[in-house]
Amino acid sequence: MLQHFSNGYVAKTLFQSSLPKVQGDDQTATQFKEGFKLSRRAMKFAGLLELVGSIFLFISIISKSGKKFARIGALMINIVLGGAIFKHLEAGHGVDGSKKALKLFGLNTLNFIETMRK
Repeated sequence: MLQHFSNGYVAKTLFQSSLPKVQGDDQTATQFKEGFKLSRRAMKFAGLLELVGSIFLFISIISKSGKKFARIGALMINIVLGGAIFKHLEAGHGVDGSKKALKLFGLNTLNFIETMRK
């Protein structure tokens, strides 16, 4: 039950953060370009991975074969979160700047490990 709750939390958070990226929001694109030196195309790709990964996590909550969906979603999301953590640190934001990504990465990793245990 706790795993479903945390998967839902990660999925909801990343779904909401992916929408401006996928839609090509100008303000988000400017932040990506100036803050991380990433193109609009890279932003949209990261947003797409977040969006699809969060959908897999949502499906894992309601599906009988939820472990498979949770694993796929967790891997997709952690690729993006790992890149976000790296880019925050590279940009000089430090641990405080990457705190949200670190928290979600850790929670998602624990959920992934839990799917492997059972």
